[in-house]
Amino acid sequence: MLQIKNLHASVEDKDILKGINLNVNAGEVHAIMGPNGSGKSTLASVISGKEEFEITRGALSFEGEDISEMDPEERAHKGVFLSFQYPVEIPGVSVTNFIKTAINENRKAKGQDDMPAAEMLKLIKEKADLLEIDRKFLSRSLNEGFSGGEKKRNEIFQMAMLEPRLAILDETDSGLDIDALKIVANGVNKLKSNDNAVILITHYQRLLDYIVPDFVHVLMDGKIVKSGTKELAYELEEKGYDWIKEELV
Repeated sequence: MLQIKNLHASVEDKDILKGINLNVNAGEVHAIMGPNGSGKSTLASVISGKEEFEITRGALSFEGEDISEMDPEERAHKGVFLSFQYPVEIPGVSVTNFIKTAINENRKAKGQDDMPAAEMLKLIKEKADLLEIDRKFLSRSLNEGFSGGEKKRNEIFQMAMLEPRLAILDETDSGLDIDALKIVANGVNKLKSNDNAVILITHYQRLLDYIVPDFVHVLMDGKIVKSGTKELAYELEEKGYDWIKEELV
């Protein structure tokens, strides 16, 4: 599904990614861990197409197609979804109206008509029930006055509605208490299938207690320096990152 080969990327002429190699197949969950400043969020931004990041070398393809020159909207229409570390507030635009617009823009990009209102409402009801979301929540302005947990739950709701092929969750556990973390993780687990894939970017092993990854990758200084199973995350929790640095010397 996603193939990354020797990817280098920079922002404002500063090299951040320095040779990333990563393959993500349908049905897989990949966790990306690493210390602050290692390039985790940059990797998420480059895959999703944020314009301030420049690919300077290497290849980035999705579903066998080079997406390195596509803008974020094109990538989203192809099925790439990014949950933001700090979701923005949009006063005056309800959660429901925002998601209706997003879905119909996706359909338009595929040459389809807008989703009929009755079908849209049925889908919204199904996904809200799946994620245990109160209907009153859907009429609120997008992220305005939302708690950290509500913002993250809203992003998982967007993911449920858009049904992306690849979901990138950038520190979706940041600032969440244990109850909010369980709700978000439960939503992600319900949406996983053999037809989609998830990349989790996290600092903490605790998220991986609830969303079990197939692979864990350690990113340091712009490179993936170690890969393994969930057990690697436990090692990182116990030992930190210094032991990996020592291995690399």
